[in-house]
Amino acid sequence: MPKQSPVPNELTQPFWDAANEGRLVIQRCNACTDRRGLNVLQFPPEPVCAWCGSDKDLVWHQVSGRGYVQTYGVLHDAAQKSLQADQPLNMAVIGLEDAGPPGCFMLSHLRDTPVDEVPIGASVEVVFETTPATGQKVPEWRVVNNRSGFLPD
Repeated sequence: MPKQSPVPNELTQPFWDAANEGRLVIQRCNACTDRRGLNVLQFPPEPVCAWCGSDKDLVWHQVSGRGYVQTYGVLHDAAQKSLQADQPLNMAVIGLEDAGPPGCFMLSHLRDTPVDEVPIGASVEVVFETTPATGQKVPEWRVVNNRSGFLPD
């Protein structure tokens, strides 16, 4: 179970509201998506598009909640006291299945996977866990198919 409760602000409130509804939403730049013919997503949320600088064409877009393990690391010495009891723990970079190039990635605890046994390229799906302090739901990921080879070119 996640220990930390995020504090939404004006920029991130739509992300956290969707999480509370069990939905994963990511910012999409419609200008880049239309121009490139790709699904240009960005995370974490920013006030402008990281690729074209537009502040007018960013929308919240619901994604499938599926992805793959791009890479991972094992956290042995967390600075946050609330995480220290669960150490060591896997921290994975998750590539979202819905994103076109240049990709879109999230950093997350990889639940239910033994420490240092994370299958690179494995398929994952989002799960929403409730934080104890505020009840805010946060996205975490779990492996659904541990066969490697999902990594896109």
